[in-house]
Amino acid sequence: MAERAGTPILEVRDLNVYYGQSHALQGVNLTLPSGVLSVVGRNGMGKTTLCKAIMGLVPTASGSIALAGHSLAGLGPSEIARRGIGYVPQGRRLWKSLTVDEHLKLVAGKGGAWTPERIYSVFPRLAERRGNGGGQLSGGEQQMLAIGRALLLNPRLLVMDEPTEGLAPVIVSQVAEMLLQLGREGDIDVLVIEQNIGVACSVAANVAIMVNGKINRVMDAGLLAADRDLQQALLGVGRHAHDETPDETESRDTPVATARKAPTRIYLSNPKPPTRWSAPVPVHVIEQSARTVSDAAPESSAKQKMPDSGGPATVYVCGTLDTKGDELRFMRDIIKGEGVRVAVVDLSTSGKPSGAEIPPSVIAGFHPRGAAGVFTGDRGTAVAGMTLAFERWMRQRGDVAGLLAAGGSGGTALVAPAFRVPPVGVPKMIVSTVASGNTGQYVGPSDITMMHSVADVQGLNSITRAVLANAAHAVAAMAKARQSAKPEAKGKPAVGLTMFGVTTPCVQQVVKQLEADYDCLVFHATGTGGRAMEKLLSSGMLSGVLDLTTTEVCDMIAGGVFAADQTRFDAAIESRQPFIGACGALDMVNFNAPDTVPEKYRGRLFYEHNPQITLMRTTVEENVAMARFIGGKINRMNGVVRFFLPEGGVSALDAPGQPFWDPVANKALFTTLEATVNRTSNRQLIRTPHHINDPAFADLVVKTFRSFHSQPSSAAKGA
Repeated sequence: MAERAGTPILEVRDLNVYYGQSHALQGVNLTLPSGVLSVVGRNGMGKTTLCKAIMGLVPTASGSIALAGHSLAGLGPSEIARRGIGYVPQGRRLWKSLTVDEHLKLVAGKGGAWTPERIYSVFPRLAERRGNGGGQLSGGEQQMLAIGRALLLNPRLLVMDEPTEGLAPVIVSQVAEMLLQLGREGDIDVLVIEQNIGVACSVAANVAIMVNGKINRVMDAGLLAADRDLQQALLGVGRHAHDETPDETESRDTPVATARKAPTRIYLSNPKPPTRWSAPVPVHVIEQSARTVSDAAPESSAKQKMPDSGGPATVYVCGTLDTKGDELRFMRDIIKGEGVRVAVVDLSTSGKPSGAEIPPSVIAGFHPRGAAGVFTGDRGTAVAGMTLAFERWMRQRGDVAGLLAAGGSGGTALVAPAFRVPPVGVPKMIVSTVASGNTGQYVGPSDITMMHSVADVQGLNSITRAVLANAAHAVAAMAKARQSAKPEAKGKPAVGLTMFGVTTPCVQQVVKQLEADYDCLVFHATGTGGRAMEKLLSSGMLSGVLDLTTTEVCDMIAGGVFAADQTRFDAAIESRQPFIGACGALDMVNFNAPDTVPEKYRGRLFYEHNPQITLMRTTVEENVAMARFIGGKINRMNGVVRFFLPEGGVSALDAPGQPFWDPVANKALFTTLEATVNRTSNRQLIRTPHHINDPAFADLVVKTFRSFHSQPSSAAKGA
């Protein structure tokens, strides 16, 4: 180590390499003082040639290569390897006839830090496959073996050419973590040639960019990860290699497509992989090589499953590793000790190298604008960008066994949107300083569990150790219990119903008629209740919806405390299931105690539901606005729609002799709905003379519901 303190481990000066008349390396200058250095560039820029020149596999025309100050000029590959350079070549270069164990024992020396057993501990999959031949391994297993073979030389410098090429994301993360570990240990320095910009920037502090056989520049990895325009200019990439997200965030207001798109011609400007010396491809060749694709028909199933990520179920410990590293690793180690697969997701926005299994650059790549949308240099926009990117990353996961996070208000707000993505039942816990206050903005309609941290999540002490340990053990236990649970026997299909106190008789009568055949889930229409029902519908956990109490729209229009948001009814639009709804409790806006009612509403008609809830009668103007909102949403529903207009009254307070009885306001609601909704045979409004709480109304709703659902009634079963 003393020798390396002042001398670079690798120094390349004015290196020139030719292939015949082709000038492949043109005066390359590159210095690796120590640690890890990434080299990136487009195909054909000379990266692999640089590796081969360092290893003596191609002759150099001029220039010098020095290892820790000692020239490698004139040495063959075997002598260079003995001098202390390990090589992981592109394509792995394994012997098909040798087993994993034979590969490793062939190279292993005595007395070095790296032994076959240590390789097996770093790559447990190789230990399982030690008796298999090189030709019997998967691509990821072959790469592990190639890396292990190079490490067994106990080199001073490890040269890796495209180590993550063609690997699954979970293996890519494992290789990146190993590179970071080598950098932290400091015994082996690494030169890594990498096409994956996210990996290249996450494992090294600096990145060298190779253009046309030269090192164009060496720059800070965080700056490159954040500068999308520079990536495009120097590397010709529009996004990270791991980023398969669409260019723009899909709006939840985008109508569901009902027809296939026209066939599309796909043109490749380079039907054959080009090199720096390739001639332009003639137009007629491009046209002949084009292919035609057609979009599949839209999915008719209402089920929305987490996409399959291809890896085993994992508990993800999430947070900003640069400020909460000790705490996150503490919880990770506890979960790992419980025998549960676990990985840390680093959501830091500082741009520094990360030791997490899932580094920030990987998450940032899921932003609609790539890493440039996250690593902005401004803390506010960076955190907002990471929040969006993390939520989009979570939507791609199908391997979530549980989620755990710890932080203050900022950290809680950062993880909460993503934590709300997995279906109900997946364990989700946030240890937070704000858990003893109003948590509705974080939990929303999901089943997130919040644990008060008591002391600030700032270092490990007697309090935080106890609280964080409890959280980690709890999530590990929940994940294990969920994984080991026997599949439940298929029960009754679940149906969601919305209810308010003033529509309780209606919903109770409907439930009584359906409960023998359906698992009736009733949601209190308090803003969160409607969102919770819609989340279950989006997750494919409901077989039907009876949205009889749409009162949350009143509070959204007039500013009440139980408000829906603009996404109300969107789950019904996306599910394409039959939708049964009604104007339940559209006559009232909810406020808290009387003194909380906004001044602008003084003089309106109020009803004190209880000392803490004050109801305000909606006006003609508010009813028109609500009808237009609801009608617009109904027009976007492509499944069967039946929406009931109970002329006898929409709530217990809206009836002859009751305080909110107002036929004029109700008429404005009903006629505006009829004018707004584009009625078809599938999309109908049903006027009925009944009051919403009349038994006859409940009978009509149940009859209509059963006509669109195949589940036989209990009476039919008995027959």
